[in-house]
Amino acid sequence: MSLEVLMTDRDRTATRLLRSSAEHSYDPEVEIDWDAPFVPGKYFVPPHRSSLYGTPLWERMTEEQRIELTKHEVASIAGLGVWFETILMQLLIREYFKQDPTAPHAQYALTEIADECRHSVMFGRMIARLGAPLYQPTGVNQWLGKWIAHTGVGPRMYAAILIAEEILDTLQREAMNDENVQPLVRMVSRIHVVEEARHVRYAREELARQIRAAGRGRLAFDKVVIGRAAYLTGTRLIDPRVYRAVGIDPEEGRRAARANPHHRETMRWAGERVVTFLTDLDLIGGPGTALWHASGLLPRTA
Repeated sequence: MSLEVLMTDRDRTATRLLRSSAEHSYDPEVEIDWDAPFVPGKYFVPPHRSSLYGTPLWERMTEEQRIELTKHEVASIAGLGVWFETILMQLLIREYFKQDPTAPHAQYALTEIADECRHSVMFGRMIARLGAPLYQPTGVNQWLGKWIAHTGVGPRMYAAILIAEEILDTLQREAMNDENVQPLVRMVSRIHVVEEARHVRYAREELARQIRAAGRGRLAFDKVVIGRAAYLTGTRLIDPRVYRAVGIDPEEGRRAARANPHHRETMRWAGERVVTFLTDLDLIGGPGTALWHASGLLPRTA
């Protein structure tokens, strides 16, 4: 397939996404009632998706403690979401700098950056409204995030972002339709799901194009980086520090969650769609496979 045809397809997709963005974009400042009180008795994530659901630790908690735990868990998910969105915005602006600003695909990249700016503000406001700490990667994970933001190109750039986007999307699609979940979380989830669908479409198609242009050696290295991104996402989606909110030692909570069959199934379920897509593109394999297994996102039979 010629470069000309690829660019035509790329711009055709971008034009459709630009039209969709114009018709289906939301302003969280207007759409969300940030002053509304929380509804007594409602959770912040579906209770069966809590990392400790079904464990002895869960059984010992009061209903209020369980709800409080899910409040901090959704804050952790949102904190990781902001962190990845900030990296994505840096990657997209670097790519845009090299592109023709008159091209639809370049204009869509800027449109996606605008979406992500609103999403990051929305997640930040939600975390503040929850009264929770900011849970984000630290140490080596923070360093790796900065490295990706400054050097990410090609398949590893789009695949790493897709992992976070699609896992968050799966969790939010369930939460937004669950009447046991707080209205604030449901509305934030709904807005993010609608707008993120465009971003996933763009990233999936762009990733497929990047693979066709990449050499075998480049892809071998990218598979390791992608595996490390999966490991970070799977192990830090729920930051162990959330357990302090209900009087549980973070290390004890982390061990209980990692051993919890309910939580392991949740992680496999949340990652199923992106794992299937990346497997079909042959982006899971080699040394990076061990990182995928350690992330909890890849079934042992895969």
